[in-house]
Amino acid sequence: MTDPIADFLTRIRNAVKAGHKVVEIPASNTKKEITRILHEKGYILSYKFMEEGPQGSIKIALKYHPETKRSAIKDLKRVSTPGLRRYAGVDTMPSVLNGLGVAIVSTSKGLMTDKEARLQNVGGEVLCYVY
Repeated sequence: MTDPIADFLTRIRNAVKAGHKVVEIPASNTKKEITRILHEKGYILSYKFMEEGPQGSIKIALKYHPETKRSAIKDLKRVSTPGLRRYAGVDTMPSVLNGLGVAIVSTSKGLMTDKEARLQNVGGEVLCYVY
């Protein structure tokens, strides 16, 4: 696997389209941080880190609207890839859907959203868009 973050996003995207309630993904520190951000921003219901096997895994409970059964996640897009890294400074930090979505950025102070990066005055690699 050349791009584990793209695999992470694709597994969530596929589970949402299939209407699954839970998705299990192989764990890494970056994936754990992305999961934490998704939970903080209300895109997923809950998550649990499983320490089984050499790598461990992440169980994510997806969030759906109770009446319409629509997912809280409309789309996940990978921005920076191993073949073409995308970096943004504080002044060029992207705003997803005019602030309605979230851009997850890898900075020198750790993974954070685009809004947090602007507040802390740091730039970094734009990993993905979530809306």
